[in-house]
Amino acid sequence: MKRNSKTKRTAANKKQKATGSNAAESVETGRRGALRLLRNGAIAASVLGVSGFALVRYIEGEMHEHDLSRIGNGIPTIVQIHDPQCPMCRALQKETRSALKNFGEGELDYVVADIRTAEGQAFATEHGVQHVTLLLFNKNGVLKNVLQGQRSSRELRTVFQNLL
Repeated sequence: MKRNSKTKRTAANKKQKATGSNAAESVETGRRGALRLLRNGAIAASVLGVSGFALVRYIEGEMHEHDLSRIGNGIPTIVQIHDPQCPMCRALQKETRSALKNFGEGELDYVVADIRTAEGQAFATEHGVQHVTLLLFNKNGVLKNVLQGQRSSRELRTVFQNLL
């Protein structure tokens, strides 16, 4: 009988010690979990902040590029009549941007009249042109040249230089 009660006491002591250590481990795991959650939250906030900033900058750039009121602001302006779903328009836009890299900031202005917007469609209609077209305005906003169709950046550089 003595042996049986001693065995019971030893098992009870082991169980109590195990429970005590599990509680300590549980507290430690809770702290680690909280720190891990805090770290992951900080990383997520940083990523979202940077992404949000980049998105705002992109939207501001798009709005500026589509601002037709910039024509006649004292800087010669190239306006592309553009349909974003048209592959030829996107190719012309790429060539135009490539040609504009050869000019300093403030020498030429580039504006896109998106015909999928009411303002862009009205502008194209007012000038009697369709997409895949570049309209070249002098610094006073007077239309000097109309280029329809696909053009190379080399050809565009020459035409843009003549606009200055």
